[in-house]
Amino acid sequence: MHRSVINLDEVELHSFPPEHAPSGAAAERFAPRLGMLGRQLGASKLGYNLIALAPGMRAFPFHSHHVNEEMFFVVAGRGEMRLGESRHALRAGDVVACPAGGPETAHQIINTGDEELRYLAVSTQESPEVCVYPDSGKYAVMVDGEGGFRTVGRLGESLGYWEDE
Repeated sequence: MHRSVINLDEVELHSFPPEHAPSGAAAERFAPRLGMLGRQLGASKLGYNLIALAPGMRAFPFHSHHVNEEMFFVVAGRGEMRLGESRHALRAGDVVACPAGGPETAHQIINTGDEELRYLAVSTQESPEVCVYPDSGKYAVMVDGEGGFRTVGRLGESLGYWEDE
């Protein structure tokens, strides 16, 4: 049974499972704790996550979505939003819209404060999705559902359609 109302104080936060956790140098920069609310609330078209970041940490690499739109609401703490080529200070009460698009909509939240930063992330859940990661020159293609898949590649590297056929 789903609840219609959940207070953010009740949300249990979890780190990524080991098979999906950042490793190597990335583990020193990326360490979100996530509370996945969407399923608990019975949502079917939107994803809802509470994200907590320790000082100096980021949740995800700088990226843009070609399909899905995201919105962030800062609940507590201070940080910085990278948005396209600009940077914006964040504090409790701020709301940020990140529509689907190209490099101009690439985004990343960084805890630049000295206390935990918490924010609510709400996004559409359309599939398939293509994300681009400008800092690393990568892309990801994700397809949900039965027979779904995920692949990550490097921009500019591609196989020919007829190659190896």
